[in-house]
Amino acid sequence: MEKMSMSHEDYLEAIVMLGGTTEASVRSVDIATKLGVSKASVNKAMTVLKEKGLAEQPYYGDVTLTEEGYEYGTSVLDRHRMLSMFLTKALGIPEERAEKEACLMEHAISDDSFEKWSSYIKKLDL
Repeated sequence: MEKMSMSHEDYLEAIVMLGGTTEASVRSVDIATKLGVSKASVNKAMTVLKEKGLAEQPYYGDVTLTEEGYEYGTSVLDRHRMLSMFLTKALGIPEERAEKEACLMEHAISDDSFEKWSSYIKKLDL
């Protein structure tokens, strides 16, 4: 699957964090609150995610993810959690800063590099 923009990855990640799946829906207002954006911004992003086949939303309804959208959002969230844990536990970076930096890193690292890094840190047994 092609790499999404950082912003759209954040939307998918937020939906998963809020409990959204292929079955469980999430309200747009909750996504807006989680990301600190307007409901209009959420609607705009949902249009793109629907066009890419990653999310479904009936007219003014709640958002659910397609199988592909759920997998993508879960992978972004997993990257975030692993990076954040590495930054705090292995490097001793304060949690708040580690969270912000993990968010930037999760979008910048390629799938291939992440897989190699992930294999490496799993051997460290953090």
